[in-house]
Amino acid sequence: MASDKFKELQEFADADLLSELEATEAQYQKMRFDHAVKGMDNPLKLREVRRDIARIRTEMRRRELAGMSEQDLAKRTKIVARRKRK
Repeated sequence: MASDKFKELQEFADADLLSELEATEAQYQKMRFDHAVKGMDNPLKLREVRRDIARIRTEMRRRELAGMSEQDLAKRTKIVARRKRK
């Protein structure tokens, strides 16, 4: 089952995703600093924000792959196969 955050991100435009990523990363850095200096009431919030960043990056990559041409996808498949052999 997809999370509500993931469904919400699918509705964002590309520019909105980028701005959301920047804002979320800034929030994460601030939370890490605050946690190191004075501690947090709920340190699990760090994990939630980190996972939100991963969701945003995943959606951006999914869109990037969806916009690739057939030739680019074929080339990418060859690269992945070559990496698996090593």
